[in-house]
Amino acid sequence: MNAQTRGRDTLIEQVLTGRALDYTRPGSRSAIAKSPVPGPVEVGAQGLQGDEQGDRRVHGGVDKAVHHYPREHYAAWRAELGGHPLLERAGAFGENLSGQGLTEADVCLGDRFRLGTALVEVSQLRQPCWKLSDRFAVADMARRVQDTGRTGWYYRVLEPGRVAAGDRIELLERRHPAWPLARIAEVLYRRRTEPQLIRELLALPLVPSWRTLFERRLAQGAVESWDSRLQGPNR
Repeated sequence: MNAQTRGRDTLIEQVLTGRALDYTRPGSRSAIAKSPVPGPVEVGAQGLQGDEQGDRRVHGGVDKAVHHYPREHYAAWRAELGGHPLLERAGAFGENLSGQGLTEADVCLGDRFRLGTALVEVSQLRQPCWKLSDRFAVADMARRVQDTGRTGWYYRVLEPGRVAAGDRIELLERRHPAWPLARIAEVLYRRRTEPQLIRELLALPLVPSWRTLFERRLAQGAVESWDSRLQGPNR
């Protein structure tokens, strides 16, 4: 089944939001603990109504407005982690949208979807941080999410609207079919630095931080350090 067909058939199973609360380390806050929302939720340029971010420097904003995490990844995580209580329900990874039928292998950068009545565009992969490790109480959980490529992705909102559990998510436009998110993850996280490959990536509509990252790789022929993101403060 190809990605375009799957996009037509995919339903959103749950819509989730969360409030920013004090988190696990001194001075840190997070809204990673999401809960399902009954009924329609407004979707705007900054994300879902009622959803918050603990650190706006690295979370939220127009290019990280809505986080989608494939429900089918949960089976793989249960196989690796066992009966972890967070995996009993959607929201374990701080996602706003949970559903089956689309994964990083099926979704391409720049894909445009009708999400409920909103129009959204795939803007970037999620880059997991240390807060996932603390949430799961698994020291290397963020790195595991990164290395497996089971990260989920973000949408920017092109046209506001409403979304509710049970709504269809329909692929409307695919502009970069050669670049599914899984391929981008392979370049990003397998530490690829081949100049021609990086030039191809730089021809895509990358968010500013990713453009800077790949421009630096091209100029230096080396990969950036991820320690701060993956390990966080005081570790």
